Amino acid sequence: MFDLDKWQEIFASLRKNWLRSTLTAISVAWGIFILIILLGSGKALQNGVDQIFSDDAINSIWLRSGRTSNPYKGMQPGRSIQFTNEDKDLLKKQVKGVEYISGRFYIGGSLTVNYGPNYGSFDIRCVSPDYKHLENIAVEEGRFINEKDSREFRKVACIGFPVQKELFKDEPAIGKYFYINGVAFKVVGLFSDVGSPGEDERVYLPITTAQRAFGGANRLNQLMFTIGDASLEESFIIADAARAQMAQKHVFDPEDIRAIHVENNVEEYERFKGVITGIRTFIWVIGILTIIAGIVGVSNIMLIVVKERTKEIGIRKAIGATPGSVVGMILQEAIFLTSVSGYLGMLAGIGVLELMQKFLPEDSPYFKNPEVDMKIALIAVGILVVAGAVAGFFPALKAARIRPIDALRDE
Repeated sequence: MFDLDKWQEIFASLRKNWLRSTLTAISVAWGIFILIILLGSGKALQNGVDQIFSDDAINSIWLRSGRTSNPYKGMQPGRSIQFTNEDKDLLKKQVKGVEYISGRFYIGGSLTVNYGPNYGSFDIRCVSPDYKHLENIAVEEGRFINEKDSREFRKVACIGFPVQKELFKDEPAIGKYFYINGVAFKVVGLFSDVGSPGEDERVYLPITTAQRAFGGANRLNQLMFTIGDASLEESFIIADAARAQMAQKHVFDPEDIRAIHVENNVEEYERFKGVITGIRTFIWVIGILTIIAGIVGVSNIMLIVVKERTKEIGIRKAIGATPGSVVGMILQEAIFLTSVSGYLGMLAGIGVLELMQKFLPEDSPYFKNPEVDMKIALIAVGILVVAGAVAGFFPALKAARIRPIDALRDE
């Protein structure tokens, strides 16, 4: 039941010692404020990592050809390894766990991309149809390149919206022809990419068409494939199997890491996750220790309050106040102080995170959308209130044990 007299006494006590009460409240509010800021910053780091890995499929393995560094079966080191279209089919057939697979062919030299009088310089990627699963490409209009395009060497392209805007201005692009170094390609699709800035400033061509049109024969520069829901340990097995197949096909030492470079996105993502988890754990430890420091301050203040009000408490008990009522009075003041200061600290922390989000550059790669889960924030404040109650309990217990005769003798 609401006891107006008790609340008046609490406010009177706080007003009487306003400087001490204010400093205590600031220490508690500062603890929850720091925790909110740290949690929001940790979340921003997590968002940044997720954004970086959203560019490529997390469950993917990428192979890039290199040069041998070890002699093997009578062959000298320094040989260049050249992937071919047959290697893609070999991996798909022989390596268990391969889901979607694509090759990639690099067009060398400077390329001119134009549509009528409009020119632009864009990243030209010559890939297989499965590549859309490796880059998380979202086709918004039309379609991506398909198997029939590759099989029939069709001169088609899927372009990003920035490419459409630069070349076609306000015209619809689907069905129109544009030129790459004088070779005409028909636009069959428009895509968006949720990855890093600039990822949609690209033109995708069928790899077989590009090989024929730009003198690539059957050469590939990269091979990449997804591995479904394979675990980290399984991804190592699949990557080793892919290396072994390429070593057998191109005759190099399977232990020669320079012959082909293997990038395991599953491993990279798990490594980043481990780092982020460590950072967030450190954040919680620092935040909780800061809150504990504030709570210790509350407990000390309550002890001082009990000491200063010893005579008053003795008089209360002498005229019939029960130990429970004395404990309740001290606890109520401690809980009120921690609740209000903790809530204000939470609001201040959320406000600062909102300002950070407003002024943070949109293209920031590693720190995006600093925010804190309101549920976690409220739980933190709730823990703070419970801790405040515990902090006030022992001084309250001390007050309840004061004998009236001793209190009245206190000077």
